[in-house]
Amino acid sequence: MSIFSGIGEDFINQLAEKENLIIERNTKSQGLIPSMDMLNLSGMELSNLSQQVIGFYENTAKYNLDFTVKWNPFFKLFGVLVNKLFSNRINQLNIPTKNIKNTESIKSEIITLFDPTSNQVKYTIWLRTIKSNSQIIYSGVYGVCKLPSGKTCIKAVFPLPKGNATVIMSPSVGINGELILESSGKKFGDAGFYFLLNDSKGNYWSQFINSFHDRLIIGTENEYITAEQTLTLWRQRVLKFNYKIELKNKLNHYAHL
Repeated sequence: MSIFSGIGEDFINQLAEKENLIIERNTKSQGLIPSMDMLNLSGMELSNLSQQVIGFYENTAKYNLDFTVKWNPFFKLFGVLVNKLFSNRINQLNIPTKNIKNTESIKSEIITLFDPTSNQVKYTIWLRTIKSNSQIIYSGVYGVCKLPSGKTCIKAVFPLPKGNATVIMSPSVGINGELILESSGKKFGDAGFYFLLNDSKGNYWSQFINSFHDRLIIGTENEYITAEQTLTLWRQRVLKFNYKIELKNKLNHYAHL
């Protein structure tokens, strides 16, 4: 994806204009990925994977999300500084700096950019905002990619001023049918965190951050989908998100099953 100066939701308009694409909200293509088959999981992994989790990834826009946040006290000041100096200014990554014990609701929207000539979706954007204050937590482009090793991963690109942050997460399936996504590689070309910057001279710089890891586990608990996301730095937990994910029209959904 190109480098853009637009941030928040601005990059969506900028990307569409630059590549002559059409923005579609309330799109029929409502999933982060069109099909879980794209992850190239083994036959056994795919058969063991929870059907509810598959439904969430293929129909993300049909779900409500609530979350809680718990910070490691040693990193909480770092979070406050990032929020004040960085997140507020770019309207991106507005992670609450206080622990949230009672759930906070997220407005979750899938936006697609498609080519009017081929009528094919080129970019899928997942926009997540906190309902109570309309601040953007994440605004990123989602898709799949293949590493040099041949492993297929989920990729999320978060536009930043004059660059982007990219998270590449390697998928696996747990014993209880949960999807486990990890960005814990050791070198450039592995799953992990990458930053891309376009400097004032027009040069591009890319950096792999091997000390920063993200682990996301998405499973089921009773009728709900649950997710636990843990961010670590230098093997120390920075913060943990817990999500409860539920169909927006659950009653209507089950009535038609």
